[in-house]
Amino acid sequence: MNEIIKSVESPVNPNIPALRSGDMVRVFIRIKEGTHERTQEFKGTLIRIRKSGNDGNFTVRRIASNGIGVERTFLLRSPRLEKVIVDRHSRVRRSRLYFLRDRTGKSARLKQKF
Repeated sequence: MNEIIKSVESPVNPNIPALRSGDMVRVFIRIKEGTHERTQEFKGTLIRIRKSGNDGNFTVRRIASNGIGVERTFLLRSPRLEKVIVDRHSRVRRSRLYFLRDRTGKSARLKQKF
C-alpha cells in the first residue's frame, strides 16, 4: 500500500526550508495573469503549518493597509512556490497562533529567538 501512495505523491519542493510557527517569512509565488507570468512576494508571520504528505500546507498572516489582517495558505509541495525565505525566528509556546487574529499593535508582536 505504501508503494502506491508514494507513486502518487508529488516531489518535495527543495526551495522551502524548515519552517516553524512564529517565523517571519517571505513567500515568492508565481502568478499567471493572462499570458504573462510574474513573481509576487507575500511577507508575514507563519501562524500554522501542517506537514502531512501531499496536502501539507502553511498559513501566513500579515497586516495590510488600514490595519486589516490578511491570511494566505500555501501548499508545501506546490510548483507555484518559487522560494520561501525565513527572515527571523520567534519564540512561541504553541503551534497554532490563532490568538494573533484578535491582537493589534504591540500585543501582536512576538519575541525574537536567537
